[in-house]
Amino acid sequence: MPQYTPPLRDMQFVLHELLEVASTFQMLPRHAEIDADTINAVIEEAGKFAAGVAAPLNASGDDEGCTLDAATHEVRTPKGFRKAYEQYVEGGWPALSCDPAFGGQGLPVVLNQCLYEMINSANQAWTMYPGLSHGAYECLTAHGTEWQKNTYLPKLTSGEWTGTMCLTEPHCGTDLGMLRSKAEPQADGSYRITGQKIFISAGEHDITPNIIHLVLARLPDAPAGSKGISLFVVPKFKVAADGSIGERNPIFCTAVEDKMGIHGNATCQLSLEGAVGTLVGEPHRGLQAMFVMMNAARLGVGNQALGLTEAAYQMAAAYAKDRIQMRSLTGPKAPDKPADPIIVHPDVRKMLLTARAYAEGGRALATYIALLIDRELSSDDADERADCADLVALLTPIVKAFLTDNAWLATSHCMQVFGGSGYIRGTGIEQYVRDARINMIYEGTNTVQSLDLLGRKVLADNGKKLKKFGRIVAEFIEEEGVNEAMQEFVNPLADLGDKVTKLTTELGMKAMGNADEVGAAAVDYLRVCGHLVFAYFWARMAKIALEKQNSGDPFYVAKLHTARFYFAKLLPETASLIRSARAGSASLMAMDETLF
Repeated sequence: MPQYTPPLRDMQFVLHELLEVASTFQMLPRHAEIDADTINAVIEEAGKFAAGVAAPLNASGDDEGCTLDAATHEVRTPKGFRKAYEQYVEGGWPALSCDPAFGGQGLPVVLNQCLYEMINSANQAWTMYPGLSHGAYECLTAHGTEWQKNTYLPKLTSGEWTGTMCLTEPHCGTDLGMLRSKAEPQADGSYRITGQKIFISAGEHDITPNIIHLVLARLPDAPAGSKGISLFVVPKFKVAADGSIGERNPIFCTAVEDKMGIHGNATCQLSLEGAVGTLVGEPHRGLQAMFVMMNAARLGVGNQALGLTEAAYQMAAAYAKDRIQMRSLTGPKAPDKPADPIIVHPDVRKMLLTARAYAEGGRALATYIALLIDRELSSDDADERADCADLVALLTPIVKAFLTDNAWLATSHCMQVFGGSGYIRGTGIEQYVRDARINMIYEGTNTVQSLDLLGRKVLADNGKKLKKFGRIVAEFIEEEGVNEAMQEFVNPLADLGDKVTKLTTELGMKAMGNADEVGAAAVDYLRVCGHLVFAYFWARMAKIALEKQNSGDPFYVAKLHTARFYFAKLLPETASLIRSARAGSASLMAMDETLF
């Protein structure tokens, strides 16, 4: 069975040496008392839960899957999942970063980020049950009525109830303007909601006694398209005015999807047959309210990918040190054995270092964006809050798409390290590949994220948000430009920054004449931007490692080697991506559709 070791040393490096989060917290009144010891204690305990409780259920949950009772519409989760969730609640983990006003611990989002990376590494399918509750919590915090907040938020905070997001319908996925679910107003101010939803993660389960569904539907007077969508809270069991659970609400699971991966999570088809719900936010503005949950989910999916990348890397690295096969091209490295460990072979090292570089770069980015959210939520400075919000908006599609693309590459590489054994279910590595594939699809496909980045986050505001991040990069380059030891990192970073600026301007000009130019270039463009962000963080991490490489701690030596690998072997991908982005839409759109 795969063994998972929480990467606490690297987390501590990112938290304390790269981002110096404790110093930032001292500037935020809400978190001024949070010091490095508190941070370390929390993530160490989180690591124990991930490795000791969630991880042992990963393979068995994948084998068993979820079972639907067609007569009762109830779903049984894999053996051990419910007990693990009870331990999760007993440990206070659902409440970690929630508001104390609703029973939360009020700790920084950064700590929740670390917790979720580790439990995603340990068991992504299980983690999705509590994970979606955070998005529901944030959505209701931002847009719920006082009754909705007082009724639902304490239950979500404690983990007594879980939440979902119900968007997709059989005839429409990303194009939510086409959805057909209907909400009929009732005399008591509630609504009766009828419709069909599909692909609802954790949509039905036996882990908690109630599930809080956030459902998109149309009012009778709704205009067509996305401007006619409203948002409703629809609990599995009706909730009385005093907060007690009442009778069963007619929102039923009709099927559990038979999926490629994440078998341990119940991905449900739901039928709403006049289910009672209450309106969240304003009529016809449900999509704007739901975006709070969707953006949280997109960051969560990026974190799922990060977790799988780390877990697969650990597994493949351990295997490569133990598995012997052939001799090194430069002569035997283990002459006492009939063959050398496969880690001596250059391409095996390339695959391992690719996974390691993407895991450690992803950890730096994911922690950084969590710190931005903490600053956005807690700073007394309005300008700082606005700047952080802009950076979060810019980086969210990159976290979702770049990290999930990288996880697909990394987990595939790690399976390749195992050779034929990797294709066999018993070794466990192939599960990471299957689980990783969904992350590129749901919560807005990576193409949708790319269109969002280039179209909405960059071109729509004439590069305002991009320039904010560009200034951060430029300041670092200026500081390190005279440091001879940093030239191998600073020079390619500066070069890529210039190329992104030129590419953005060129694409903006093309888009004014032909909008298809955005669609043709967007995926390449996001990946180039992802590498720009990673190059910035890897350069910063390399600076620290250079300064401490002679400290006697091998951690810094390994960090420096990984940084050099990233710049030498992964960053050059941007050259072909830029060329492809500049090639335009003509070769894509010229062929008549009948010829496909």
